[in-house]
Amino acid sequence: MIARMLGGDAQGFDPQEIARAAGLPSDPQAMMMMMQQVQAMFSTPSEGPVNWQLAHDHARRVAATDNDPAVSPVQRRGVDEALRLAEMWLDPVTDFPSTGQVGRAWSRAEWVEATMGTWRRLTEPVATSIAKALSETISEQLPEEMKSMMGMMGGPSSMLQNIGGAMFGMQLGQAVGALSKDVVGSTDIGVPLSDEHMALLPSNVADFGKGLDVPEQEVMLFLAVREAAHARLFTQVPWLTGHLLGTIERYARGIHIDMSKIEEAARDIDPTNPESMQSALSQGVFMPERTPEQDAALERLETVLALVEGWVDELTAAATVNLPSSSALREMVRRRRATGGPAENAFASLVGLELRPRRLRDAASLWSLLFEERGIQGRDAIWEHPDLLPTAEDLDDPAGFSQRRRLVESSEADVDAALERLLSGDFDAPAAGAPGTPTSGTTGDADGADDGTAGDGDGDGTAGDGDGTAGGDGRPGSPS
Repeated sequence: MIARMLGGDAQGFDPQEIARAAGLPSDPQAMMMMMQQVQAMFSTPSEGPVNWQLAHDHARRVAATDNDPAVSPVQRRGVDEALRLAEMWLDPVTDFPSTGQVGRAWSRAEWVEATMGTWRRLTEPVATSIAKALSETISEQLPEEMKSMMGMMGGPSSMLQNIGGAMFGMQLGQAVGALSKDVVGSTDIGVPLSDEHMALLPSNVADFGKGLDVPEQEVMLFLAVREAAHARLFTQVPWLTGHLLGTIERYARGIHIDMSKIEEAARDIDPTNPESMQSALSQGVFMPERTPEQDAALERLETVLALVEGWVDELTAAATVNLPSSSALREMVRRRRATGGPAENAFASLVGLELRPRRLRDAASLWSLLFEERGIQGRDAIWEHPDLLPTAEDLDDPAGFSQRRRLVESSEADVDAALERLLSGDFDAPAAGAPGTPTSGTTGDADGADDGTAGDGDGDGTAGDGDGTAGGDGRPGSPS
């Protein structure tokens, strides 16, 4: 192309050297791949803050690397039987009834397809804030001449929206595709990713059990119990999913980005190596700097995630008590959830959120104590309302939870009683039994009628003898 541009007057210039100096690949196939990626990123308009189609396609490509075998009929039957048995094992250890959901066996690609809608819901608030911050930051830094030129091209905001939507879509696809190789079910990250479905990924379950001296069937059963426990919790506690997503939205409102990180990522991208873009994106190009308000939101999110995982951990241990490998598998899952893996780290880099329950063990201890104090029904009743949930302070001191809750309930009862007296007009009235206060049932009638009612003649609250003898002049009867 460069040779044709120069014609016969190249005068010693080597077109290949010029292309190499510009960072263009000399291999035509590599050049074509690079141009296809660039075209995909910028030619398709974004629907909102993220190019969701690009995110979906890239997630499927990443999931398909390193082989993604289709689920066989034998594997589907095995997963279905494991989830059915898991439901039976959970019935005696929780007050929440079975969900009646159909168990599914998914490949990685099927997991991407089934969960992409939830990923969109999870990341859209963050992406919106990032797109707004990116547009405002770059617009402020553009020279006036550049703003005028871009205004004739439709304005900087629309162009930046497409660019930002494409970059975030690529990053989201990379993170979701990487997670598809690591998760074993639909609730692995503590948030329900698929509505009305329990699911396991047989190939990932097999990878989970590698290196363990545990039969594959036991690994499948243990993970099936965890999946079914998650499903029961999120189905029978309808406010929980919205509460988690609302916490993420509160976090997203205050996002602002560090432009220097985007500049550093741009310097690290090698145009001759298509994988360099994925590598740069996985380092967290949009990693936001958190504010104190966001830190508070993240603490609440981490607490709820720990409570979810702690409850599931306790139920799974109780339901699988007769499984020989239960203790070893429980410890392995605890470490995996508390520390996270490369895929979860990729998602944390994407949105600045670490969806891992660092305090899983503290939460499990709290649920265990509540079971001992209140039984199954009392323990599970804690999920009735978000205001009843334990706090970070309760995770610090699980043993003191019940005492602190009684003090709070006592204080609330005093406030309710005072409010009721105020609304009824009795707030300023003397308390019962105070001097001059009529006692119940002893108010005399002032007329002293011969009706068998004790009359006191003066209505001062002093009971008469009630013998039917009333003074016609209204004189009080003798006290009884």
